[in-house]
Amino acid sequence: MTNDNKPAGIQSLQIGLNILEILANHKEPLKFTDIQNSTSMTKSNLYKYLTTLVQFGLIHRNPDSNAYSLGYKLIQLGNAALEQSPILEMVIPYLKNINEKTNLTALLALPSKNGPLVSYISSAYYGINIGAQIGTHLPHHTSTGSIFLAFSSNSEILEWRQEVMSSLPSTNKIYLEKELEIIRMLGFATKIEPLVQHVSSFSVPLLNYNRDLIGAITIVGYTEMIPKTKDHPTSEYVIEAAKRISELYGCKQWSPV
Repeated sequence: MTNDNKPAGIQSLQIGLNILEILANHKEPLKFTDIQNSTSMTKSNLYKYLTTLVQFGLIHRNPDSNAYSLGYKLIQLGNAALEQSPILEMVIPYLKNINEKTNLTALLALPSKNGPLVSYISSAYYGINIGAQIGTHLPHHTSTGSIFLAFSSNSEILEWRQEVMSSLPSTNKIYLEKELEIIRMLGFATKIEPLVQHVSSFSVPLLNYNRDLIGAITIVGYTEMIPKTKDHPTSEYVIEAAKRISELYGCKQWSPV
């Protein structure tokens, strides 16, 4: 006798969701036979499921090719889910865990027309002055600013990025572009902070389903405490948090381009 307290699910609903996952995992629309091969369902049962999913707008059947793809209703539901799950509420528990695990200050920066906006800070127990507070816009030469420059995507940040780049001498601009290329390759930025002496930071991007930048997590502390490489235990912990948050926003491949 097993002691399984896991509640029983609705099998028919599980089958329908499995069909949606199969379609989601393929970049191109699937024919009826392709879906049947992936589900091992009988033709009559599969037809009923597909018909129901089409009726609810969860999948779309192309009348010309008879191929199936995900439907418009999923976009509506996804957008509604994002609106009901503000990123700040999603990230705060991760920032607190990072703070407790590393004894470093952890902060969240979100996009704004003036660049990275500090939106939450989980401070280190020793009360280090990081030179910023909630509501501060971080400059481009911080590690957070570097992440925003490297992974910028939405219109507000692109406008800020253009202003930053246009303000630099051509020599500095070339150097910065090379630096940003390395950051995109590595997936993180680390800097000796210009705001406070002897303080450094390490930042990673938060990405959505389109791999668009939706924010950045930054850890701040005394320079000797901040990692410089990806394989440092602190780096790995922060990167793993960024991956999990990004997955909540549909990013299946957080790893650098």
